[in-house]
Amino acid sequence: MSNVTEEGRMGWSVGEAAPAGCGLRAATHDGVRTIWFDRPDRRNAMTLDMFRDYYAALLAADRDPAVRAVVVTGTGDWFCAGADPQALGALLDPRHRDLLVREFGFPPHLPLTLGTPIVAAVNGGAAGLGLVHALYADVRFLAEQARLATAFSRLGLVAEYGSAWLLPRLVGVGNALDLLVSGRKIDAAEAYRMGLAQRVLPRDEVLPAAQAYAADLAAHCSPTSVAVIRQQVWSGLETGAAEAGADSMRLMAESLAGADFAEALAGQVQGRAPRYAGRSGA
Repeated sequence: MSNVTEEGRMGWSVGEAAPAGCGLRAATHDGVRTIWFDRPDRRNAMTLDMFRDYYAALLAADRDPAVRAVVVTGTGDWFCAGADPQALGALLDPRHRDLLVREFGFPPHLPLTLGTPIVAAVNGGAAGLGLVHALYADVRFLAEQARLATAFSRLGLVAEYGSAWLLPRLVGVGNALDLLVSGRKIDAAEAYRMGLAQRVLPRDEVLPAAQAYAADLAAHCSPTSVAVIRQQVWSGLETGAAEAGADSMRLMAESLAGADFAEALAGQVQGRAPRYAGRSGA
C-alpha cells in the first residue's frame, strides 16, 4: 500500500500503523481518508476498544491537513452489526457499565464537532451502534441489499449515543419513533424514501461512489467553508431563525474577506480548479 496513511488506536500519531486486531484499517488517497470497520468474521461488530479506536481515527483524520473528507465503510457483507455480543454480555457487570459511561473518553456526538465531512458507504447491514455511526455521517450511500435497524428496544435498551436526537432531525418525529420504538428492520428503498439515505446503489458501486463524492469535495470545496457549513447546520438545529440568520450574515462577511473566496474567483477567471489552503484554525 504505497502512498497510503494508516490510522488507529487512540493516541496514535498520523502515519502510525494500526496494531493488529484493532478492528479498523484506513487509507488516504487524493485527500480522502477511507476507514473500514474490519472484523468481517464478526459482522464488523464493535468492542469498546474498537469504538474508541474509530473515534480516535476520526480525530486523527480531522487533524491531518492532507485529509479533506472521510469515508467510513465495512469490510465484507456488513457495515456494522452494532456492539459485539460478548461486549454486551460484559455490561451485565456494573464495573463494565461504569467504564462505558464514565471512561469512554469521547463525547458520543464527536463526529458533529469535527470540521471534516463524513460520508458513510453502508455496504450492508447496520444495526444498533452500527446504524448510529451511519447517522453521524453527513451523507449516506446505501447498498441495495442493506438492511437497517435501531434494534435497541428489542434488547431492552434505550436510544443510545444520541440517536433519539439525531433521527427526528434526519427523518422527522414520526419516522424516528417508528424506527426507535419498533426496532424493526428496513430495507434501503424504505430508508431512501424516509430521507435516511441520499443514494442507493448496487453493493459493488457503493464504496467507489462514496469515495468519488468525497474526492470531489476534497478537490473543489473550500475546507474552511465546509467546516463552517457543518457547524451552521448542526448548531442551527438548536437556534431560532433570527439568531441563525444574524450569525449567517457575520459568517458570510468573514468568508467574503477570506482567501478562499478570492481563490475561487481567480480560478474561475483563469479557467482552473481552485487551489484552496488548509482549513482555517485547523
